[in-house]
Amino acid sequence: MAYEKPLPIVNSDNKSFWDECRRHRLTFQKCRACGHLRWPPSFLCPECLSEACDWQVSRGEGWVYSFVVYHEAYHPGFKGDLPYVVALVALDEGPRFLTQLIHYEPEAVFCGMRVRVCWDDVTEAFSLPKFEPRQG
Repeated sequence: MAYEKPLPIVNSDNKSFWDECRRHRLTFQKCRACGHLRWPPSFLCPECLSEACDWQVSRGEGWVYSFVVYHEAYHPGFKGDLPYVVALVALDEGPRFLTQLIHYEPEAVFCGMRVRVCWDDVTEAFSLPKFEPRQG
């Protein structure tokens, strides 16, 4: 069955990120000049404007900074998921990451809730990072 939801648009800035997601590795750019860990990927550091960076693997753990529960599907592909939660996750390494929360009851989600990355292998080309409640 074909995947019916929107997929990311890959470009030269984010290609490495999506390649690593296929390997189930959440990565972020780290500036070689100032050490800023940034998201989203870009060709230069927003802190010091350096173009030099490396990709750093994240532990994939953090907490819910903010969230919204969707009760209406604004794209037909999400109709079967209602209600679902989209959250801004503050990763322990620093970046904030907009994502979908899964494996939970929407009414149980709260700001400050600990979460961890999990993977949704939606096509051969894409594994989407989503987050679930962290056990323990």
